[in-house]
Amino acid sequence: MKKRVLGLLLCSVMAFSMFAAGCGGSNNAPAPEQTENGQNTSTSEGGLKIAIVSSPSGVDDGSFNQNNYEGIQSFIANHPDASVTPVKEESGDTAAAVQAVADIVADYNVIVCCGFQFAGIGAITQDNPNVNFILVDSNPTDAQGQEINTENIYAMTFAEQESGFYAGVAAALETQSNKVAVVNGIAYPSNVNYQYGFESGVNYANKNLGTSAEVVEIASYAGTDVTGANVGGNYVGTFADEATGKVVGNALINEGCDILFVAAGGSGNGVFTAAKEASNVKVIGCDVDQYDDGANGDSNIVLTSVLKVMDKNVEKQLNAVIDGTFTGKNDLLGADTDSTGYVKQEGRNQLSADTITKLDEVYELVKNGTVVPAANFNGILPEDLG
Repeated sequence: MKKRVLGLLLCSVMAFSMFAAGCGGSNNAPAPEQTENGQNTSTSEGGLKIAIVSSPSGVDDGSFNQNNYEGIQSFIANHPDASVTPVKEESGDTAAAVQAVADIVADYNVIVCCGFQFAGIGAITQDNPNVNFILVDSNPTDAQGQEINTENIYAMTFAEQESGFYAGVAAALETQSNKVAVVNGIAYPSNVNYQYGFESGVNYANKNLGTSAEVVEIASYAGTDVTGANVGGNYVGTFADEATGKVVGNALINEGCDILFVAAGGSGNGVFTAAKEASNVKVIGCDVDQYDDGANGDSNIVLTSVLKVMDKNVEKQLNAVIDGTFTGKNDLLGADTDSTGYVKQEGRNQLSADTITKLDEVYELVKNGTVVPAANFNGILPEDLG
């Protein structure tokens, strides 16, 4: 793994930030009422009008976008007068994000933006103080690419490296071939966090848990992060290309990998297909419990799934809008708030009892800060855990 120039950090990262959303239907909702501090305290007539803006893989991707959408659906189940409009930006062009949100901003009380790609909406939030925004996977930036805080945007980022770490430990403990790999979509910070966390977990298990697993990377699929650094790994290059996802999955299987951690959005469906068509290959799901997606005849290819708990945090913020306690904040969420984790429920995983015991032990070490996995910009390298 090549060392990166850490001094670039947030300014370089956030200047790159923008991605996709599309044009949703206009509901012509009146502006919500506002208190003296600029926070919304009531909904428009007919209930809270919510838009969720996502990447080309949409809110039914079975992973990242869908988990955010499920948080909104859970909120609506308890507030049936509320409504949600999914908005999908079809092109995947990074510059489309700001314009797509600008196109719909007048029509909704709350806009949920799914992905690091949407960081550049900061200027829109400042120009529309009567609308509340929930930004997932990035902190907002202004027109100059500088990170900002505003009263009407709650930005949640996650310590994906923690969940990636659990995936790496599980893979190292369960592999039979001693070759494992991670497949990612695009080398945005959140995705690189998953990659580095996975590599950290494998290295940690090799050093501390008696394993001898190798992380396989194919040079032609190496990722380039937002600073231009080569981060290695195995990147599809998009979150919405199942065909290429299958190609990458097959390439890694041909290299001898029998466990693949899949953090590639809709592209990951192709990796799942490659595993299903192979023999004795398991996958580790990402963001949500993907056990149902692993069904393969009378068997299942999902070893476990690692979690980024977005749904409950999205629902929490929507409740805050309703009760008048919504507060703008750039928030980093991790194990200390039960916002990262892994699936160990009976019938939803195929981990051994010993692996679950060891995962529970390392989870506590991560939660209390004893073990800190590598991330894209935290100054730690995956090899530091070895």
